[in-house]
Amino acid sequence: MAVILARGVGTRMRRVDAEAGVTAEQSDVANTGVKGMIPTATGAPFLDYVISGLADAGIADVCLVIGPEHSMVRDYYSRVVTRRVRIHFAIQQDPIGTANAVLAAESFADGNTVIVLNSDNYYPVHTLRGLCDLGTNGVAAFERNALVRLGNIDAGRVAKYSLLEIAEDGTLARIVEKPDPAFMQSSNAHAFVGMNSWSLTPVMFEACRRVPPSPRGEQELPLAAQFAIDHMGVRFQVLQYQDGVLDLSHRADIPAVAAALTGIAPHL
Repeated sequence: MAVILARGVGTRMRRVDAEAGVTAEQSDVANTGVKGMIPTATGAPFLDYVISGLADAGIADVCLVIGPEHSMVRDYYSRVVTRRVRIHFAIQQDPIGTANAVLAAESFADGNTVIVLNSDNYYPVHTLRGLCDLGTNGVAAFERNALVRLGNIDAGRVAKYSLLEIAEDGTLARIVEKPDPAFMQSSNAHAFVGMNSWSLTPVMFEACRRVPPSPRGEQELPLAAQFAIDHMGVRFQVLQYQDGVLDLSHRADIPAVAAALTGIAPHL
């Protein structure tokens, strides 16, 4: 079972900072902020590839966490014929953080361990399969240099990702959210960062309920994981990868992501 967090308002995607190589149709969808529905070179929305990757990893049930206004997503996936996955929906009423979005999918999880990931990232299938095989709380960690070398994410963007401190036993010790430049400069270039890809057991729904709001006023999943470690005795296995991840956060990402997916056909 997997949960895709597709509720964000897409502030960065709405920002018209680059249009070179972006088609009129892609621009129109980008203006809505619904990143997962941006069409690729095949015409299929980006989210099709995310779901197809989960199906390749053996996932049969996928829940899309959307907002009540996201009829574009619901309408599309309500009429698409799927053969490998069953698509479900959960509503996050207000965009108040990724931990709150996870809570919206609690009924879908129904007491099971779930994989949780972003709707605007395309992860390698073997990383998703690794999370699926864990059967316990875990997080996929990606080496900073590899993300820059093998994906479409530049060093400046990677420097803003949460840094994962890994204990000697391979579990997660600490998450450094929004690390300042000095901290990132002092860390190893081969350090591992989080891309919001998790395996979560039912105990994490309680952590998502209890985590205090961030300085931005949101209930955020990395902070919920740290809360679970510090106050609930939860341990997270860290799966370390030297892989690239496609990131569709900004309008300028669209041409590179579409090109990288050329020749890949999603199968739902």
